[in-house]
Amino acid sequence: MSLERKMKRSKKIKERKLEEDISNKLMMFDQLPDHCLACEEDFDKQDKAMVTTWNVVVREKEGIIRLYCPECWSKAQRVVENYIKEQK
Repeated sequence: MSLERKMKRSKKIKERKLEEDISNKLMMFDQLPDHCLACEEDFDKQDKAMVTTWNVVVREKEGIIRLYCPECWSKAQRVVENYIKEQK
């Protein structure tokens, strides 16, 4: 097998894996919750401001998707920072 053929084949395999990865992520978007996990504030997928400011945590192996509003996310970040400071 020539080097050129090997390179083309490798490229096709990489492209196929990338397409599968993208399709899997798009399927997970359908599983996105419609409210914040912590405070249960409603989430509107059509609102650009919400889509860009809310935080999504995806655990692909477990198939878990969690959604957090900016307020709950910042509170959680502060708790983690304080915990790390206490450990030092």
